[in-house]
Amino acid sequence: MFNIVLAVIIIVASFVLSSMFFPDKQKRDGTLINKAAQRNVIRITGIVIALILVILSCISYVPTGYTGIVTTFGKVHDNTLDAGINFHAPWDNVVTMDNREQRDTFQLQAFSKDIQQVDIQGSINYSIDKSTAMNLYKDVGVEYVSILVGPRIQEDVKVIIAQYTAENLIANRQEAANQIEALVREELTPKGINVISLAMENIDFTDGFEQSVEAKQIATQEKQRAQTQQEQQTMEAEQAAKRKKIEAEAAAEVAKVQADADAYAVQVKADAEAEANKKINESLSQDLIKYHEINAWDGKLPTYMGGNGTIPIINMQENNENIQ
Repeated sequence: MFNIVLAVIIIVASFVLSSMFFPDKQKRDGTLINKAAQRNVIRITGIVIALILVILSCISYVPTGYTGIVTTFGKVHDNTLDAGINFHAPWDNVVTMDNREQRDTFQLQAFSKDIQQVDIQGSINYSIDKSTAMNLYKDVGVEYVSILVGPRIQEDVKVIIAQYTAENLIANRQEAANQIEALVREELTPKGINVISLAMENIDFTDGFEQSVEAKQIATQEKQRAQTQQEQQTMEAEQAAKRKKIEAEAAAEVAKVQADADAYAVQVKADAEAEANKKINESLSQDLIKYHEINAWDGKLPTYMGGNGTIPIINMQENNENIQ
């Protein structure tokens, strides 16, 4: 737009100046001289310069990584210009906005659920949506970082941190960062700002709280160590009891096997004797028995013989010898 105004000024100035310095007739040495040619040269030169300015006003260059926003007398167009050379009406104005991934850091204070002061340092990576960049420019302008991104982070970090106790925040730092990122993304995406990532890089507490946490951690470690030792001793005692039980069961099994073996041996011996007796009994006859009785007799008569239905006989010969 500035070039158009300048072009108009140049054209007007060329006509005025040419008329002032080169009138139609000028008297020199008593002779009237026509200066129309010089006057026309100045005017044509002014027109050419003005046209060049107008043509330049129709061309805009958008750098790589930027999006062009077109405005006409303050009104934002509904389209954007891509990187490179673009043509538009000479009265249009082009504003460039960075659509590359950008990174900003933040430092803030918040309070946990148990009213502990938390000092937070973090960073956010984001980029603007090229397709809706004109709406972001129309609603916010080019200072969207300080107007939108910063305040959103400040508020959302405080909202999420207030849901955690200080001790839980230490243990669930990444979870809290993810919740903050999701909340910031939900609020900035409709505005045309894409949140790529958000990180809480450092969390600090007051010295008193850090000392209490350290003391608690030491106590917890000592308790865990004692529990571990107790569990170790219990495990060793259980293992020793199991070993004794196994040894006793093994000894009982050995004794049982030995007893079974002894009983089997006795049974085998008894079976063998019974079998031998059976064979002997089967081999005996009256003649064989008499034969053995005769071989076993020492030649002496018994002193007394008797039986069922018989008359006892006394060996008088032996008695007489005794009397003599």
